[in-house]
Amino acid sequence: MANTTYSDSGSGNVLVFLHGFCESKEVWADEFLKPLQQKFRTIALDLPGFGDNTQNISNYSMESMADDVKKQLDALGVQKCLLVGHSMGGYVSMAFAEKYGSMLDGLCLFHSSALPDTEEKKENRTKTIAFVEQHGVDAFINPFIEPLFYEGNRSRLRQEIELMKRIGKQTPKESITGALAAMRDRPDRTQVLRQIGCPVLFIVGKEDGAVPLEKVLEQCHLPDRSFVFFLSETGHMGMFEHTSETRKAVEKFAETIYEQG
Repeated sequence: MANTTYSDSGSGNVLVFLHGFCESKEVWADEFLKPLQQKFRTIALDLPGFGDNTQNISNYSMESMADDVKKQLDALGVQKCLLVGHSMGGYVSMAFAEKYGSMLDGLCLFHSSALPDTEEKKENRTKTIAFVEQHGVDAFINPFIEPLFYEGNRSRLRQEIELMKRIGKQTPKESITGALAAMRDRPDRTQVLRQIGCPVLFIVGKEDGAVPLEKVLEQCHLPDRSFVFFLSETGHMGMFEHTSETRKAVEKFAETIYEQG
């Protein structure tokens, strides 16, 4: 759909997809979502500052983004859903779980984490903000995207890498710097995982430099019901690097929750 902050197709129980940093709803391509729409209603949202959701954004905190997700879902008549968050979308999902946990039938942290940034990563975020302010969006995006993909997948995924660069370069500078600060300043939400009232799926790339395997292993035991799906030869972009495997992991998780199939 042109110039709308969401895509919405299929019918049945609702799966909601949140993209990551410098991404948009476009990362959840037809190849990923269409097979799911035979069994479920799938909604992919643009988070505040990204994609088509760039009007009048004053607050990029994870909590504010979670409020925006709630507002969009209310407008779409969604009362309960399974929430899938990629990377920064997972951070937003954790804030959503803390504020609106009763709406969740399930939560999927898709290359994401409930942990806060390390001190080193916080410093890097601050340096990146300064770099973007000084050199602009294109200079940041060009070297940023490719390392998100596992080295062995890059040559076959040139098209997907170029798509990611295009989406990233269309992102307003203030959205990039605002989101970087918001990710840097987000709190530890491991306690939310301990108390969460729904099952949690962790999708983990074994070669993910952004959300390392060992960090996920520190938290995947925290929920009462958790499932972990490990992907070898996969970096941070499993929806592109291993589309069918990650989609089937989400589908199987949804079927477990909704007792289908």
